[in-house]
Amino acid sequence: MDRLHTRRRGLLITVLALGAGVALVAVALGVRSAPAAAAATARYDPAAKFQITVTDVEFRRNEAGRMLMARVYRPNGPGPFPTVLDLHGGAWNGKDRHAEEPMDRALASSGLLVVAIDMTLAKEAPYPANVQDANYGVRWLKWKAPSWNGDPSRIGVYGSSSGGHAAELLAMRPDDPRYNKIPLPEAPKLDARIAYAAMRSGISDTVGRYENAKKRGAKGMVENNETYFRPMETIHESNPQEILDRKEKINLVPMLIMAGSLDDNVLPEFQKKFAASYKAAGGDIQFELFEGAVHNWVEKEGPLTDRAHEMVKAFIARQLGARAGTK
Repeated sequence: MDRLHTRRRGLLITVLALGAGVALVAVALGVRSAPAAAAATARYDPAAKFQITVTDVEFRRNEAGRMLMARVYRPNGPGPFPTVLDLHGGAWNGKDRHAEEPMDRALASSGLLVVAIDMTLAKEAPYPANVQDANYGVRWLKWKAPSWNGDPSRIGVYGSSSGGHAAELLAMRPDDPRYNKIPLPEAPKLDARIAYAAMRSGISDTVGRYENAKKRGAKGMVENNETYFRPMETIHESNPQEILDRKEKINLVPMLIMAGSLDDNVLPEFQKKFAASYKAAGGDIQFELFEGAVHNWVEKEGPLTDRAHEMVKAFIARQLGARAGTK
């Protein structure tokens, strides 16, 4: 492939990610586009069933020198498929792209391109390093999605626990210069704005969670907070609840929050309060309490986990304007 053709192809991929006139640009540049690129709008039926292909690819190398990886869950079909970025939990100090694999597989097998990324851990770098990974991840996925038969025009985010914290910050502050610090030279004009965010046990009140951990004598949780929030004052600046209380200018995207009634890690009353505050600020938010569920209830098979899978699918379908049972 000669240098001119490479530049043309790179330009086309960027235009696809921006949702521009795909067919006309492809003809003008003399580049053949994939069937996914030619379709104007991705359709989504949450009741659909697809076989999926799972692959791991390099995401980016962080400042600690670790190669962060991405796991791509790709439905086997013509597409294009709506696209979801998964941000893992782990109290900012652990876990990786494998953490939410059951949820990722459930979503992908319904016809969603799901990409789960590793993020920088607190021992490698404190806040906001993982949020910078998430911000870069959105832009990177907008650029890469067409190559995996995904639609980059309305990317959503699924975040669990501390990944939910990153998802809320990403949703509310997509243009924050602290978060979009990592450049994407291949597509520099792409932004990190998302269409929606779904959270399971997301940390919506960092201060409340820290104080609760100290009250419970949960030494590990306390240490995780103190490793991530350095200096400690950043626990306030990055607190989604306080962002709303301070009435900061934020971006409002539709959100889903799923909380477990028995969660002593991220108390459900904190998440309920955040949902009420977000709604009062003009946001569209759905709060769902799972009776009898602990913090990581989706790690085990059962009715509550099945309900969570179906709830996220239905939420995404509503955001994409789909109706169950249609294609």
